[in-house]
Amino acid sequence: MRILGVDPALTITGYGVIDIDNKKIALIEAGIISTSSKDEIAKRLERINKAVNKLIADTKPDCLVLEKIYAHYRHPTTSYILGQARGVICLACAQAKIPLVEYAATRVKKAIVGKGLASKTQVQRMVANTLNLTSIPKYTDVTDALALALAHSAIMRARV
Repeated sequence: MRILGVDPALTITGYGVIDIDNKKIALIEAGIISTSSKDEIAKRLERINKAVNKLIADTKPDCLVLEKIYAHYRHPTTSYILGQARGVICLACAQAKIPLVEYAATRVKKAIVGKGLASKTQVQRMVANTLNLTSIPKYTDVTDALALALAHSAIMRARV
């Protein structure tokens, strides 16, 4: 099974593609999609949509995994902007006819680290360890995207 994890944001969207074959996990590709804050929002969203469409076409995942939106009452604008980025990613899923899976951040952390309130550092270390990476990726957005893909893999294996 090939899983594409995406950590959406307007400036830097992280992504990670993994393959699961029995109990063997292989990293296929990981990186970021970046947009410029100088560009209009419509252009930035178009860039994210086109990049995700290309990523789906190139890697042919069986599903795409996103984190559920968590709206903090002190920062409502953040979830509004995040929702726009998520929307164009969901559209790319629908256009490619691949399943979209969503998990709460606490569920992802529990699947990866064993604790729903694990720190970002703990998640980063576990992702790097699980994928046998020699170093932790520069962008936390990439680690978060890979954590989403790995969490889905672990959750699916637990259901069998």
